Amino acid sequence: MATWQWWTLIAYCLIVLVLGVYGFHRYLMLRLFFRHRHHPPPSPTPFASLPPVTVQLPLYNELAVVQRLIDAVCQLDYPKDRLHIQVLDDSLDQTAQLAQATVAHWKAQGLDIDYLHRSVRTGFKAGALEAGLATAKGEFLFLFDADFLPPPQILRQAIDYFTDPGIGMVQLRWGHLNRTYSLLTRLQAIFLDAHFVVEHTARNRSGRFFNFNGTAGIWRKQAILTAGGWQHDTLTEDLDLSYRAQLKGWRFLYLPEIEVPGEIPVEMNAFKSQQHRWTKGAVQTGKKILPRVWHSSLPLKVKVEATFHLTAHGSYLLMLAMALLMGPVLSLRAQLGWERLLIIDLPLFSLATLAISGFYLVGQRELYADWKSQIKYLPLLMAVGMGLCINNTRAVIEGLVGHTSPFLRTPKYGVVGGGGQRGWQYSSRATLLVGGELAMAFYFALVVHQAWSIGLYAGLPFLLLFLAGFLYTGLASALEPIRKSALSASPGEKGVGKAPLTP
Repeated sequence: MATWQWWTLIAYCLIVLVLGVYGFHRYLMLRLFFRHRHHPPPSPTPFASLPPVTVQLPLYNELAVVQRLIDAVCQLDYPKDRLHIQVLDDSLDQTAQLAQATVAHWKAQGLDIDYLHRSVRTGFKAGALEAGLATAKGEFLFLFDADFLPPPQILRQAIDYFTDPGIGMVQLRWGHLNRTYSLLTRLQAIFLDAHFVVEHTARNRSGRFFNFNGTAGIWRKQAILTAGGWQHDTLTEDLDLSYRAQLKGWRFLYLPEIEVPGEIPVEMNAFKSQQHRWTKGAVQTGKKILPRVWHSSLPLKVKVEATFHLTAHGSYLLMLAMALLMGPVLSLRAQLGWERLLIIDLPLFSLATLAISGFYLVGQRELYADWKSQIKYLPLLMAVGMGLCINNTRAVIEGLVGHTSPFLRTPKYGVVGGGGQRGWQYSSRATLLVGGELAMAFYFALVVHQAWSIGLYAGLPFLLLFLAGFLYTGLASALEPIRKSALSASPGEKGVGKAPLTP
């Protein structure tokens, strides 16, 4: 073989090795989950007198869901004289008018609710929370993003855990208002369920660090203050604050039995924008926090898990590199014979593909009686993960080099169940990366043909996952603007999504 071919083979082997290590980490998460899932925290000692709580609602252009959110929060089952609500609104559209009207309605009913508006979005969501913290009356802060719909009883269910003075934050499990809306929302629900069921449970109950997810969580105000407050030098202010607070000695608690339903993005471009933000923010937080973690006196198991947690998104960069190497590696297979490369492929399939399948299936089994019906989505689930690697690789690189970008919030439409959308006024746009995704789909069509030609039939399913992933993410992103234009031109869509300006 030529020198470049040897280097290609070495690079491919190293990539597979590292991806295999991260795949093995999924197995460890599953092992920790099964070991600790039946060991919930002990029932808390109730407060003798319920403490004052401030509910904070950071908003930015949330016309379709703002009234629903405020109404739900104002109906929380909690004493009125101990409940303070802050509507932290940075909106620049009709959301501000609707929010003010809704706040005025509930204030007239005797609720302690304030409307705070910033005309300049310094720090974006973190800045809004930082501004609200200065006037928050509660000893505890209950945070909700605009697309969540909290049930009335959840505050009473969770607040007593803070009778333990060492608890700094309690995270509740996300549910999904529109899980069955489309194929895309079903796939996202499976992604999120595994994170909340397996990862959070495994990390929290085994004594590792885990993170607040930005919404549906209660903070002790003192924990935020001693950790340095909300900071906006990363795109994931929730992840950043979580690690800073735990490094200060505060303990976190996860309560998977308490579900708070929220809305999943219904557009591919919105989903990719959300993934970009989460990925880039995690990389930024890793650069900022991991040196502090390793210089601390924390147990080794906590340091190692924090490293896997905050560097996991780097696997997208490796996955894209592996995808680009697939063509040259197939040529090497033809020269060397597939048997000699079997030792390379086995770790990838066993430690990555199988681990990921088990990881997501366990999440479904724990939550749904019909979990077996979700098995059919696993191939496309893995394909979408592969298809996201261009989008998320960009996020990884931007996070590593320190490229600054604004906090782009995810559009919400008030979608529930399988119901239709309420309008496209906040739609996300396709980016130039769509061309790269479609180009990679074409590239993998050629790779699949090459594999078929040389008789490498065993590798076709794996290659087809890449082809399907790039084709699905690319086409879905490219076709959304066309679909939105068609809906906007339809007479039946006129006025859709225009929420009333009175509650």
